[in-house]
Amino acid sequence: MQLLLETTATSNLPFNAIFVLGLGFIAAAFIGSIAWYNSKRPIGWKTEERPDVIPKVNSYKVNS
Repeated sequence: MQLLLETTATSNLPFNAIFVLGLGFIAAAFIGSIAWYNSKRPIGWKTEERPDVIPKVNSYKVNS
């Protein structure tokens, strides 16, 4: 444990920033894939089924 603390204390690599960037990338890819699956399908993909892990997102139109 002491060796780990000494190594991270003397390191110049910003682990927190890398962790936050990596987590943000994973979240963006996950949210983007949900949006992509819920968008209109390209030609040739109209008959394909939605994967079970992708939730159905309903869009509501505002009457104005």
